[in-house]
Amino acid sequence: SEALMARMYTVGQELADEVQSKYGFCMSNVNNDFNQTFNFTSDPSFISDCNEQTQGTLVAMMCSKAEIELYLSSLGSKSIVRISRNCNQFSWAPGCQSGWACSAPDANSLANNSFENPVPSRSENCRPCCPGFFCPRGLTCMMPCPLGAYCPLGTLNKTTNLCDPYSYQITPGSNQTCGSADSWADVITTNDVFCPPGHHCPTTTQKFNCSKGSYCRKGSTGENKCGWKSRCKGNSEKENITLFGGILIVVLIVILLLVYNCSDQFIAVRAKISSKSRKKAAKIAQESATARKRWKLAKELVLRHEVEMYESSDAPEELATSSDGILHADKGNGKRSKSRRKLNVRTERFRRAYSQIDKERALQLDKDKLTLSGIVSRAAENRPQRPMLEVAFKGLTLSIGKKKLLQCVTGKLSPGRITAIMGPSGAGKTTFLNAVLGKTSGYKKDGLVLVNGKSGSMQSYKKIIGFVPQDDIVHGNLTVEENLWFSGCCRLSKSMSKADKVLILERVIGSLGLQEIRNSLVGTVEKRGISGGQRKRVNVGIEMVMEPSLLILDEPTTGLDSASSQQLLRALRHEASQGVNVCAVIHQPSYTLFNMFDDFVLLARGGLIAYHGPISEVENYFSGLGIKVPDRENPPDYYIDILEGIAKTKMRGHATPKHLPLLWILHNGYEVPEDMQKDLEEINMMHELYTVGSITRELSSVEQTKSKDSVHQNVSQRNDLLNRKTPGVLAQYRYYLGR
Repeated sequence: SEALMARMYTVGQELADEVQSKYGFCMSNVNNDFNQTFNFTSDPSFISDCNEQTQGTLVAMMCSKAEIELYLSSLGSKSIVRISRNCNQFSWAPGCQSGWACSAPDANSLANNSFENPVPSRSENCRPCCPGFFCPRGLTCMMPCPLGAYCPLGTLNKTTNLCDPYSYQITPGSNQTCGSADSWADVITTNDVFCPPGHHCPTTTQKFNCSKGSYCRKGSTGENKCGWKSRCKGNSEKENITLFGGILIVVLIVILLLVYNCSDQFIAVRAKISSKSRKKAAKIAQESATARKRWKLAKELVLRHEVEMYESSDAPEELATSSDGILHADKGNGKRSKSRRKLNVRTERFRRAYSQIDKERALQLDKDKLTLSGIVSRAAENRPQRPMLEVAFKGLTLSIGKKKLLQCVTGKLSPGRITAIMGPSGAGKTTFLNAVLGKTSGYKKDGLVLVNGKSGSMQSYKKIIGFVPQDDIVHGNLTVEENLWFSGCCRLSKSMSKADKVLILERVIGSLGLQEIRNSLVGTVEKRGISGGQRKRVNVGIEMVMEPSLLILDEPTTGLDSASSQQLLRALRHEASQGVNVCAVIHQPSYTLFNMFDDFVLLARGGLIAYHGPISEVENYFSGLGIKVPDRENPPDYYIDILEGIAKTKMRGHATPKHLPLLWILHNGYEVPEDMQKDLEEINMMHELYTVGSITRELSSVEQTKSKDSVHQNVSQRNDLLNRKTPGVLAQYRYYLGR
């Protein structure tokens, strides 16, 4: 038995070495795998049984190293191994058939094979392969089946003439006996060798049914206990986890229901904590602002040498308070510094934001004492200046088929100015905005659109362009603050700190007057929320929080009352003071609201421009054409009525309201389109008309010219307009989960 076990170990090691050399790249540790696969010490009875059946010649019938190498080299090929001296086309001994083996004449030759004859001659004691071994066809030697295989002695099926459970056919002749397995390689090519599923094979000659409460996969040497014993029937191939999956689904449903029902409470608690932090920060910022005001008042009094006079007389309460603040400044500052050390991170962010906003408000209050260039320069000291975009368009024409939606539109949108686009319904106002932004797929587009004097696609600047459409784009199930915060997180620079984002958020909420409704749900069709005018302001705020360089608004004042419209325009003017190029389509503005714009674009039907210039010059231009606005009439509404033919007026020469776009083209010296040549022939005395009534396009004051130069001073200097790197997909998805 010791010699048999030693020989078995040797064969196993030789087989392991050959497998290592050929298939070692997909095995982590070949030696450990083979120690587990060919370790027959637990039950070596099949070896002793085979030794008895072979009458002690088992060692001589075991394959040599050379034969193992030849067998492994044939794996994966379709050819049959026929390399035994007795197994060739001239000689085919009984042991050459599948499942049979023969012994070598000298057992010592198995260990001392010469180079010339690596395969020994096997022609003695030919017999069927023993159970637990496999004998490849053409080798006439035996190799042990690995653990996890089931290699019993085959039985002849007289119907198919095959050896069951194997699929080889015995050689016809006097010998009608099946042997054991004829191959062993992998689970695909030798599926019939492995222990079948639902059974376990502790040895290569034993097969037992898998008991109830256990499962046995293919090639199992033992039973695996089921986690849910009652769910595993007998001969189970795998563990039945249906009950476990059902319980898991029920648990997940319960958790989701809890989250769904408790989400409102969670949001309310979160909003309460945030509101508490904001109130605390606002209180601290107010105290700081009050202290700065007292210091400023006291400083002015000292400079005027009026302190003694106020001390001797009945000083105002405000001065007394300021004097008290001066005397106890160090003590108060010490208390405030200690209290600020105790602030949490959220409160500290709000405190910094409110302090900065207070400084900006103080700067805004002093704007009457400064020129526009001074405001821009002082604002640039406290806030990082945005890249400026000047959009110029020349001969812009948009058509679909034979119909022209825009014709010969020439002009520019300047940074630091607010442009109002007006015209009758169907004049192409929204089409004009889409053409400028490059959203003209499906249309034929002619003309040029220049950004800072350079041609290029507007889509290249989309990260610094904000667009507010007519329809609402807010999320109805979120609060006002959550909508603005989500937009800012996804569209601001990813390198910007959270404190700066909070500052921008608070600045937009304050400028749009959304403080009172910041924690209110926007609302949907089923759930009532904020009003329509407030929704419109939230739409504008979603674009303002990304700090655009070009802000396009399509009818932002529709649905707003006069006070809300003026508040929105003040917010837009504040954006323009930072160098933002603001352009808005407006319907029926009041006279006060109309005068809050800088430039005016009047479109006639057919996408033609009737006027494009400063607001301050529009009445002079039309009065030069003989169109004077009657008393108590709103100028933009009256001009639109003229274009539509609703209001009757007598123009100079033989011109009519339909000639207004042609007059504007001639006024600026643009090329007259071919389809307007007929209208040109109808107008008489055109040279005299424009010699007398020509209006220059320059601004009316030197200060306005200086302010315009100040706003445009860095248009040609900035070449890093596309440097904003917004958060990537993973970061945006994280914000989305938080939302």
